Amino acid sequence: MTNETMRKFGFPETLVREFENWVVLVRPAQVTLGSLVLCAKSDATGFGALEPAAFSELGEIVPAIERVLKSFCDYERINYLMLMMVDPNVHFHIIPRYSDPRTFNDMAFPDTGWPGPPDLKAAIALDSTALSQLRYVLADYLGVNS
Repeated sequence: MTNETMRKFGFPETLVREFENWVVLVRPAQVTLGSLVLCAKSDATGFGALEPAAFSELGEIVPAIERVLKSFCDYERINYLMLMMVDPNVHFHIIPRYSDPRTFNDMAFPDTGWPGPPDLKAAIALDSTALSQLRYVLADYLGVNS
């Protein structure tokens, strides 16, 4: 099952890992290195409208994401933003935060909002090659490519 929000964030090309009720996607515009979108697979447009199983599954997903991002970019803080102002289906923007820039494939990714709120307008749009490489690396960290 896919929904409008999943497609907006590039599913299936940006898919890092699929769970029963959720998908983890690489955010095509990286606010900071490792920025992800966690999308509910349902058509729910309100957090409270999700099935209980979706809430339960977050207990598995969130620790896995945090382990992966800690290993990948050694974040200092992590932000979960559930804004749903433009994209209607339930989703979180997961943004690793750090005081010093991180590098991936010779590209620097500063956290321009540090130590305040993330600067969503400063996101770096990845081309299809960089996006695919980042997706592959993060999927590998999650053990999907094994």
